[in-house]
Amino acid sequence: MSLLPRPEIQGVTVCPHGGIDYAELETLGIAPQDILDFSANLNPLGPPPGVMEAISCVSYELSEAISHYPDSGACHLRYALAEKLGIKAENILVGNGSTELIRLTALAYFCRGDKVLIIEPTFGEYQVACQIVGASLIKQQLLEENDFQLNVDETVKLIKQHRPKGIFISNPNNPTGRYLPQADFEKILDAGKDSLVVLDEAYISFVDSHWSSLNLALHSSLRAGRNNLLVLRSMTKDYALAGLRLGYGVAREEIIATLRRICPPWNVNALAQKAGIIAMNEEGYLKRCQIELREAKNYLIVELSRIGLSPLPSEANFFLVKVGDASRFRHELLKRKMLVRDCTSFGLPQYIRVAPRTLPECQSLVGAVKELVARGLVPC
Repeated sequence: MSLLPRPEIQGVTVCPHGGIDYAELETLGIAPQDILDFSANLNPLGPPPGVMEAISCVSYELSEAISHYPDSGACHLRYALAEKLGIKAENILVGNGSTELIRLTALAYFCRGDKVLIIEPTFGEYQVACQIVGASLIKQQLLEENDFQLNVDETVKLIKQHRPKGIFISNPNNPTGRYLPQADFEKILDAGKDSLVVLDEAYISFVDSHWSSLNLALHSSLRAGRNNLLVLRSMTKDYALAGLRLGYGVAREEIIATLRRICPPWNVNALAQKAGIIAMNEEGYLKRCQIELREAKNYLIVELSRIGLSPLPSEANFFLVKVGDASRFRHELLKRKMLVRDCTSFGLPQYIRVAPRTLPECQSLVGAVKELVARGLVPC
């Protein structure tokens, strides 16, 4: 008899992501360092200077950290986060990127057949996590004619109809970049009082004016004592630490304690923990990056619109652009050593997602797109 995995695992689909496909570049004969990557929604300005200095110095402290098991509880990093956020360390769980925390949440709270609400298009790892545990997906589709803005009344209706065990909300949403106001989110939270609501704020640092979700997650007096909100955030995106993997979750102590029970030991490596602490102490770094990225984003929006490829509204550090055949558009740009995200895997085969880089790099992208349009390789 053949050895087979659980039926749930046989049905799991691999979730595509942005970023460089090294095997693809090798086939094309392109060196990874030569690529301008507009496909990954990371801070393109790199890690804070202090992080790079610490790594390049390979200090005695770092050498000692690398040669020993890391702190399983990431205590120093949690304490630093707690101080920065003005909350207790017991309300924080650090993860090997927020994707690990998404899967831990599904393992801890969802069973085979449990209903979980996902609003699409969105981050594919929510679906993968649910497939792993055999949960049943309820999906709400964002509409192109509404610029992919969420119809909250429809969301509330679905929650009341299906009473899901879990609800995943990406805010701002990936790949659309749309940001949900607090009043609308509270409608969802109130409707899902019997659900675990997972609010993924991976890109919250790049939203110009955002509201505080941590108050809703931790202060029961604001929400009639309910305890059903888990907030996820990504230091990977903020501080360009993708190679180290770093994220964290914030919730009431009962939820964090539950997730910690099934969290793998030593899940966050010592270098990532150290880098996270250093990054948070780099005062003003993130603010400077936000200003520069805002300028680059505005430049791209104006210039792409002039070409006839108008970006959709977005409150995040990325946006969608309708280009016709997204796969072909991506391939043509890749031959010119530029990478954008083909959104076919999101169910949007006519769209690409663009995450601005530095202004000179954005100017290079605009030049390449103009060439494609002039050669009739993309519609305009």
